Amino acid sequence: MPDQGPYPMDLPTPLASEGPVIIITNRKSGRNSRDREAVEAAAKTLGGEIASFSGGKGLMATIEQVRARRPSLVISAGGDGTAMAVANAFLGTDVAYGVLPLGTFNYFARGLGLSEDPSEAAQQLAQGRVIDITIGQVNGQAFLNNASVGIYPSILKVRETVYQKWGRRRIMAHWSVVKTFLRFRKPMKVRITVDGVAGRYRTALVFVARSAFQLENFRLEGTDAIKGGGFAVLLVNAHTRMELFRRVFKLALGTVEEGVDYDLFAANEVCVEVEGRKRVLLAYDGEKRRVDAPLKFGMSDTPLRLVVPQGYQPLANETEEE
Repeated sequence: MPDQGPYPMDLPTPLASEGPVIIITNRKSGRNSRDREAVEAAAKTLGGEIASFSGGKGLMATIEQVRARRPSLVISAGGDGTAMAVANAFLGTDVAYGVLPLGTFNYFARGLGLSEDPSEAAQQLAQGRVIDITIGQVNGQAFLNNASVGIYPSILKVRETVYQKWGRRRIMAHWSVVKTFLRFRKPMKVRITVDGVAGRYRTALVFVARSAFQLENFRLEGTDAIKGGGFAVLLVNAHTRMELFRRVFKLALGTVEEGVDYDLFAANEVCVEVEGRKRVLLAYDGEKRRVDAPLKFGMSDTPLRLVVPQGYQPLANETEEE
């Protein structure tokens, strides 16, 4: 697609159609009135309307209502979990999809170069362009940033109770890590098959990444695998509680080392089996649920039509629309 320049306060040419522009947002997602006002401003900027939901079931019901209206553009206004759910629903359709960051970490939106200021992000979307991307899937469940089994899903369980008591703040997310580590007993025994080659390992966490931005943010290796269109698979080398704390301390300092603190595999397809478990707790983009094992990872067969800022550089599995 040729560079057509910015389109201030209007939809970019690739998004123009008869369908409506709809922003899907959790009515409780805005951390303050500024965020709520930003969603309203974004609707005005994009010439769209707001569809609000509350809770996970409310999100899925709202998505179905929005799908029935055949929109030209859908925006998820929330965190990475909301972004993942809406992206999954419109994967393989002709509906353009954008993200308005209102969550705690916003790795997917930040990785696209979108501002964490939702008002600025709305302007970037209004002036953006559309690319086709494939996204990660595990046992049919889509994810945008990462999926994992082991200590991190356990952290998410603790985080829910911490958030309910103290609110959704980054400091509370960090505290949930400490609480989970204090309960750690022993690592998992896993069998991992990477592009057909199998091996057995003991690890506290199998982390399958699709966000180069997230890895760079923590100074972890593996971005080349992601930019090449595949997965970066990280196995944490921690067999005791103290080793876990050391790894996290080094992660905070940006001094973790591949081959010492974690092992890394580049892969296009991954299969993970956990010894003694027919069902495992899976974490994906900040959400979690129990799923049947083994875990089979691959890229989606159909594309997502993603709206990105003008300066975004597509990855190996991402193509500009004509």
